[in-house]
Amino acid sequence: MNARASYLRTKALYLRELRGYFDTPAAYVVAIVNLLLSGYLFASPLFLQNRAVLDSFTSAAPLLFLFFIPAVTMRLYSEELKSGTYELLATLPVLDEEILAAKYLAALTVFTFMLAGTLLYPVTLFALGRPDWGAAAGAYAGLWLTGACLAAIGVWASSLTRNQVVAFIIAFLIGFVLFAAGKVHDFMPPGAAALADFLGFDSHLNRLARGVLDTRDLAYYASVAGYFLYLAALDARTRRLTP
Repeated sequence: MNARASYLRTKALYLRELRGYFDTPAAYVVAIVNLLLSGYLFASPLFLQNRAVLDSFTSAAPLLFLFFIPAVTMRLYSEELKSGTYELLATLPVLDEEILAAKYLAALTVFTFMLAGTLLYPVTLFALGRPDWGAAAGAYAGLWLTGACLAAIGVWASSLTRNQVVAFIIAFLIGFVLFAAGKVHDFMPPGAAALADFLGFDSHLNRLARGVLDTRDLAYYASVAGYFLYLAALDARTRRLTP
């Protein structure tokens, strides 16, 4: 009974958060701009180099996510903290974890819709040739997991401040560190290079994009997302206990 009650509360909060996205034009603007830019990245090698591949899209998509996912998550806690509705929400018989789960799942849903809009690209490749569907599925799985990590970072950043711009900047900077770590490891000493390679998105995404399923990569994504969601839960609990 308690588990069902928790599920129903989380579902109600989730639907509330989802309505908050689609009742304003922000989510639509972010989705449209993301599709335009990602479409350009996909079409460039197709028309300029006559190469029907996903590589240009999958390699650059995480950089786009650094901007668009913080834009999706920055309002989750910050807006409610600024308006005072979070204090009202905290007085209701709901757990901090349920509020967090609802906010994270709503952001993840919006991101999933954004990513789903790009599925036209592998379909186009199928019409033009014989793409490796295992690699394409792995690439999309890696992109979704990367987005899930960035969404968790964004939720945590939003829980820190009432200012949405500050939340955006914090989420962007942390995401950029993880993005850049995978790019600069070749220029670092061996020990530091191995650490940077593991912490960065690149090596994990590249293996999945080649169709290689490694449990270490899945553990990496789960650990990063779980860590920042744990920090967000701690911050929410501290705020509830602080008079």
